[in-house]
Amino acid sequence: MGNTKNQKIPMTQTHNPIIISTWKHGIPANEVAWKIIQEGGRALDAVEQGVKVSEADPEVGSVGYGGLPDRDGNVTLDACIMDETGNCGSVSFLQHIKHPISVARKVMEATPHVMLSGAGALQFALEQGFQKEDLLTEKARERWETWKKEAQYKTKINSERHDTISMLALDQNGNLSGSCTTSGMAFKLHGRVGDSPIIGAGLFVDNEVGAAAATGVGEAVMKTVGSFLVVELMRQGMNPQKACKEAVERIARKQKIKDLQVGYLAINKKGEYGAYAIHPGFNYARYQDNKNELIDADHLTR
Repeated sequence: MGNTKNQKIPMTQTHNPIIISTWKHGIPANEVAWKIIQEGGRALDAVEQGVKVSEADPEVGSVGYGGLPDRDGNVTLDACIMDETGNCGSVSFLQHIKHPISVARKVMEATPHVMLSGAGALQFALEQGFQKEDLLTEKARERWETWKKEAQYKTKINSERHDTISMLALDQNGNLSGSCTTSGMAFKLHGRVGDSPIIGAGLFVDNEVGAAAATGVGEAVMKTVGSFLVVELMRQGMNPQKACKEAVERIARKQKIKDLQVGYLAINKKGEYGAYAIHPGFNYARYQDNKNELIDADHLTR
């Protein structure tokens, strides 16, 4: 398998590109991704390099370096990536590697597998030249120490305890790709894995139709295979906004949502986009027509 990283695809048709990503940390992530798109690069390269900004930022408590740990003080990371051909790669329960999204891409491009997990994922990353490091920052450690005093497993709506960054991009050739990376729910049981590394739950891309990604409480997304559902609804003719709304309503019909937040993002081949959440407070960053802005998503509850 050849290395296609940062490869520019010969231009055959110019489309109106778009990048969308979850939460306010999507703004700086979009800036990096947009430069790649502007230069004619692949959406795949854009979504990888974009979310690496959040993975490396110690102030983002839900992704990569600086991510809040599990109940035992371990920072464990999940990520997946998917390109325009349907190829995908994923890592779950990965420790000591700052950029799990790049490890996920290596899984996609250098192995016959889709997902590697735990010690095996770490071994693979080290064999691929990634550096082992301590990801628990002093700020995250202090928050963990405070949590241990009560040690209650309660989700807090729109908290960085579960604010994954997911990114979707449509490039100038009309090709779609997506990425998703997180440190998972803060103070979770050791070994817990959410939706973020699961193709079809946290992320799904179908280059014929569109792409979708999720953020929020992963258990709710997994139970409805949410991102795949959004793409399939678009295949049936819904626009991205209606598809995201229906996927949220599917959760609401089947699960208790009082203290549960989930948000979906979607784009289609036309460059149309949508976002919808269970509760107020979910926002996303959109970069299109040389404008990068943070937008409040529509929501189910009032």
